[in-house]
Amino acid sequence: MSHLRHSGTGGAAQRAALEGIVRASPVLMRVLSAIRETGLPDGWLVSGAVYQQVWNHLAGRPDLHGVRDIDVFCFDPDTSWDAEDARQRALAARLPPDPPVELRNQARVHLWYEARFGAPYPPLGSAREGIDNFALRTHAVGIRLAASGLEIHAPYGLEPIFAFRLVPNPLRASRATHEEKARRQKAIWPELTVEPWPQDAPEA
Repeated sequence: MSHLRHSGTGGAAQRAALEGIVRASPVLMRVLSAIRETGLPDGWLVSGAVYQQVWNHLAGRPDLHGVRDIDVFCFDPDTSWDAEDARQRALAARLPPDPPVELRNQARVHLWYEARFGAPYPPLGSAREGIDNFALRTHAVGIRLAASGLEIHAPYGLEPIFAFRLVPNPLRASRATHEEKARRQKAIWPELTVEPWPQDAPEA
């Protein structure tokens, strides 16, 4: 019986398949264990290391093919850069240097986002909300090791990941990010189909 719990939509078969794919990766399981062992608040393994691992499995490519780094989200009420850096170092100390782990405290994204990307970003209330705001709905997936097993947050479902379909997320004005990521990923996984940014959605 699967021990995976799911917050969001998606079929039970896809959830079970994702659990099997993640559990088969020693690197991902080591990251999930490190997140739990360091006591990272609201800590999640997110984004590329999860969905790209699915693509690699389905396409018969090597473990972590195309994965440049391992993204981890947390939600720490201490929004100082020093606190985020300390948690980053504590997590990285438990993991191999390649691929590098990159930690982002979602409680402080609104403090730097506008200066970097030119658009305001509302304060978030959890790491899950950070996942919800990814530029592509396909990319919006996080997984963590809970007491009962693996837990997934996939607010837009898992079907686009397993269908090799890149679906934009118009929740934020991030058309340029959607298109840049789609170009890079389709060059690595030519099986991907890219859905265009909706014409009636904000772009920037």
